[in-house]
Parts: sequence; C-alpha cells; structure tokens
Amino acid sequence: MYKIAVLVSGSGSNLQALIDNIESGFLNCKIQCVISDKPGVFALERAKKAGIDTYVADKKEYKDELSDKILSLIDGKVDLIVLAGYLSILKGKIIEQFKNRVINIHPSLIPSFMGNGMYGLKVHKAAIEYGVKVTGCTVHIVDEGTDTGPIILQRTVTVLEGDSEETLQKRVLEEEHKALSEAVKLYIEGKIKVQGRKIFVI
Repeated sequence: MYKIAVLVSGSGSNLQALIDNIESGFLNCKIQCVISDKPGVFALERAKKAGIDTYVADKKEYKDELSDKILSLIDGKVDLIVLAGYLSILKGKIIEQFKNRVINIHPSLIPSFMGNGMYGLKVHKAAIEYGVKVTGCTVHIVDEGTDTGPIILQRTVTVLEGDSEETLQKRVLEEEHKALSEAVKLYIEGKIKVQGRKIFVI
C-alpha cells in the first residue's frame, strides 16, 4: 500500500482531513507516521487517536540537523512526504532523496504572498491589505527554496468585503482540506508528471 509521512507544526486540521479521507475510502493509502517539529501540538493527538505512529523532532534540539533527523525516521519507509502546516524548512539530503515526492500546502495562490515569514494569518492579512479580489491555496512540490517548487494544483476563494484575516483563513482552510487530499490522490494513482517548473496530470 502507498505510504505517506505527514509533517506538522500545529493543530493539524489538514492532517485530520487526510485521516478522514483515508477512512472514507477517497484515499487508498496509509499514513505511516506523523512527525512534529515541536512537542505538545494538537496534531500529535489527532494522530494518536487515529492509531498512527508519532515522533517529535524538536527544531530547538536538532536545529540545522532537523532535516537529517526526519530523513532517518522515514528513509525507506514511505513513498511521499506531506507537509501539512509544517513551518520548518526542509533542506539537504531529504530533498534530494525524495525529489518531487515532498509536497506542501500553502494558504495563498503562489507566487503571491509566499516565501520567508509568510505563514498562517500573516498570509491572509497581506492578501487583504493588498486588496486582491481572489486568493486561495496552493499545493506544490518542495524544492530547495521556500514555496518555490512546481505547482500541482490550486483552489480559489473570493475575498469578501469586510473580511478579516480570521474569516478569510477559515474559508481558505476549507479549500486546503480538499486540495491536499486531491494532490495526494494524484500521487497514489501515478498521475503526476514533472517537467521543469511545470506539472502535468497524466
């Protein structure tokens, strides 16, 4: 069976969406493990409740060796790495070894509102302040940069008059929950073809 590792840093609502879609039969895969870069986050509780193995690779402890620690936990055990609200930057061997097999969900329409420091409510605040009429979320392949890898799919959300970053985040998050599972499904079914910056669904 197709196996994935899910990396988390917070509450884990995207992780929960994956768990729910596996249980419903939409995704024919197994979450082999959930790894957090900090202890005590609610995502770990979600994983434990679902009977999934959990690990904490604390970024404060491992620092520059964090990516290598994660690689040691999953090497040879998973087919795909899914970043679901994971805030640390993966680098080095793990990106090489899992080339085109590490994906991330970002709460904007890349290339807008992306890069260092752009996460969580900061992204939605920036979108509102800029005055965009449409925002959304992006699932992309992780490369050596920050939010710079090839785009797999995007879903859009209309920015409403009077939106706060919290109300906008809530609607974008609903689309994230759908988009991430859709992208994982494409991998499971072998439909992802990468050519340079472009991804084709075959």
